[in-house]
Formats: sequence, structure tokens, C-alpha cells
Amino acid sequence: MTMVSNKTRAESDILEEKLIRIAFHSIPGVGSGRLRQLIAYFGSALKAWQATENGLRKLGTESWVNLLIQQRSQLDPRQIENDLAQKEIKTVIPEEKHYPALLRELADAPPLLYYKGKLEPGEEGIAIVGSRKATPYGRAAAEFLGKELAKQGLVVVSGLARGIDTAAHKGALAGKGKTWAILGSGLDYLYPPENRRLAEQILLEGALLSEFPPGVPPEPQFFPMRNRLISGVAQGVVVVEAALRSGALITVDCALEQGREVFAIPGPIFSGQSKGCHQLLRQGAKLVEDVEDILSELSFAPRDLNTEMIGKDNSKRVNNLDSKRTKNLPEQLEILSFLSDLPLHIDQIVWQSSLTSSQVALLLLELQLAGEIEQLPGQRYVLAHKC
Repeated sequence: MTMVSNKTRAESDILEEKLIRIAFHSIPGVGSGRLRQLIAYFGSALKAWQATENGLRKLGTESWVNLLIQQRSQLDPRQIENDLAQKEIKTVIPEEKHYPALLRELADAPPLLYYKGKLEPGEEGIAIVGSRKATPYGRAAAEFLGKELAKQGLVVVSGLARGIDTAAHKGALAGKGKTWAILGSGLDYLYPPENRRLAEQILLEGALLSEFPPGVPPEPQFFPMRNRLISGVAQGVVVVEAALRSGALITVDCALEQGREVFAIPGPIFSGQSKGCHQLLRQGAKLVEDVEDILSELSFAPRDLNTEMIGKDNSKRVNNLDSKRTKNLPEQLEILSFLSDLPLHIDQIVWQSSLTSSQVALLLLELQLAGEIEQLPGQRYVLAHKC
């Protein structure tokens, strides 16, 4: 009975501490850094909440201390908790088992995380980041890696941004696995807005996370803070596409400071969106050609799965086209054999094929309508990657 009572008391203490951290976070100017300062100085948020005015002023005479003193007496922590519950927003602190384990080890770990969805103890993640202005090649690579990592039971971590982030999340979902999206705003602000449907799909098995309380809009200065969490919760960071001046490289800097592994995907030498990746490779990042390059470096034993390499197994495409009973199947397969994730101009396709220009144009249109290829500006074509 004593052991049960002690356990119950400890759980109650954690919940009370979390409640007070939530209350502190609702005060303007008291973000994760200020809250860490309060906890470090007083020993806990609860003791800081109970501290005298003179005790609080020992932290300084800044305006945030004055505001804290003023607001503390007016706030009802229970009401703030109820408001979060109505928005279906949950919270977790490092003292709880389902707080991301790797993040807990960091000196600047958020003393309070907000999340929607599911967090389980012991989950291990790999971050996939890159350009918002992703090329078809980059999107295909991110989706492929997201899918294969998810199939290995790893959580795919990214930031819900346009481009590579979106592709990584979609790949993880296609792999029937978990993915976490870490936001640079409160969870009641989904950015970009066109990813609202994607966010809903993520919540079915994964989670949306933020260190910012509800009501905080996405601001440019918040995204570097978000990036340190993307790398912080993960074993390693994979950069799929990044220009030389890219926000993804901020995540890499965070990863290196945190002792995480950094991986990079090589890209076409003509693509400015791959210059940052090539620079990382020159600086010692691990080159990734398939998911096993990541798993072996991090000592994960790969599951026995039939992994599809990009552009190397067109059996699904053949089955899809065959099911449509198309009369031009042999010619369509000939066109597909020339295409990959690198853009190819229609004139190059005509030159390589045994067909006339008009035949190639018709076949390309048929393949587009079948969802097998994508047309890019300038009459260039790539395979439509299928997760």
C-alpha cells in the first residue's frame, strides 16, 4: 500500500507541476527560456508560482517579471487546462514517460510541450528536412525515404512546411507508419493552411507538436527554434534538398550541436536546390542512396521488407496500365523506360525512341492521364513517384 501511495503521490505532483507550467506559459513573455529560468532558480514551477514578490524580483526588474507578478494572481490554472482540453490540445513535460526521450537529454529541452495526437514512450525518430521549393526529384526522394523509414517502425519527423516536409510526411503515411510534425506556432495555427488535411491524417497515428502555447502565430523568428526540436527528437537528420542559404541548414547546425548524425541526398549537378546537400557531403555528412545507408549508420537492424528503389521497379506501373486495357501498352512502357526522377525534354524522348514526335506527344498525354508521369515547365517530363 505504501508503494502505491508513493506512486500516486508522485504522479499527482507531476500533474500539479505541469498545471503550473501551463499557467506560466500563458503569460506573455514567459516562453520556454523564461520558464526554464524560473524552474532552475526556484527548483520547480510550483515553487516559483508560490514565491513572494521579492523572491521573483531577484530574477531581475525586467518588464516580464512585473507582468508575471501582476498576472499570477489573476490566472486560474484549471481554467487554462480546460481551455486546452476544449481545443483537444494535450501537454507533456520531461518528467513524464511519453516526453520524447532524446529531447529530454538536451539542456534547452522545452519544459512543456503541447501536442495533438499520440505520443508513446520509447519512440525513435529520423528527421527529414529540405527546401520548400522542392523539385520533383526532391519530393520523390523524400516520399520514398519517409515511406521506407516508417515501414521500419521509425517515426518520421519534419515541420509540415511546403516541399520536402510535406513529401516526407506523406511518405510516412503511405508506409502505414507514424510521423510527427513540429510547428513554429501554437497548435491552433496550422501553417501552411493548405496542409490542414495532411495534419488531420498525421493525427490518426502520429502527432503535431509545439513548444508554443495556443494563440501564438507563425513568425519568422520562431522557425529556427522549431528546427532545434526537429533535430532534437531524432536520432539523425536527413537533408533531401537544400540551397546554399536554406533553413534546412539551420536544422543541420542544431543537429551537430546536439550530437545527431547528419545525412544528405546527392542531387543533379545543375540543380541549385542540391548545392547545400553537396556542401554537406563535402563537409562529412553521410551520403544516402537508400534507406539502409541510414539504418546501418544508426545501428538499426532493417526489417525484412521488399524495398522499392526509385525508378528501378516499374511493375506497379505496368499493372496499373494493363488494368486500363490500353491498346498502346508496349509503346507506353517504352516511354517509361526512358524516364526517371530527372527531367527529360520531349525532344530527347523522341530522339531515344523508335516513335514519331506526334506518337510520343500522344503517349506522354496518356501517361499523364494515367498518373504515371508529370509534366514540368518547358515540355520536360519525370516519373510520378508512387509511395
